[in-house]
Amino acid sequence: MISIRTALIGDGPDLVRLDRATWSPENAVVPLWPEDTDFFERRSPDDVLVAERDGRTVGYTALASPTPLECNRHVLHIQGLAVDPSARRQGVGRRLVEAAAEEAARRGARKLGLRVLGGNASARALYASAGFVVEGVLRDEFRLDGRFVDDVLMARPLP
Repeated sequence: MISIRTALIGDGPDLVRLDRATWSPENAVVPLWPEDTDFFERRSPDDVLVAERDGRTVGYTALASPTPLECNRHVLHIQGLAVDPSARRQGVGRRLVEAAAEEAARRGARKLGLRVLGGNASARALYASAGFVVEGVLRDEFRLDGRFVDDVLMARPLP
């Protein structure tokens, strides 16, 4: 059974390992985590939701404000979603996205957004099936592995 909880400071090393194990140029522009990185150097554990199965971390997602502006406080973004390869296609990503939407709504957000690379078809399908729609496309925003890649902006309203 998968459970979702708020991260604890002690989760940092597992989350770095998970990010390193799941990174590819299909899902992120650059690898974010050298071995000795503190996962919580740039975000609070309160902004990270962890998926566990049998006491083992199998995924996470993080929430963040897209800007520091007061007039934008009603919007939160998913800024990071990773699922252990051994736990993919088992509903972990969906549970994390839904938990992020619930947490964002609990915090008073009216909209949940995200950015996803154009070639990441599985993530785009997950987000679309969770009610996200494309709000914009930044064409050829990145050059990865010698090719240009779009940055797709998606969002969904919250109750």
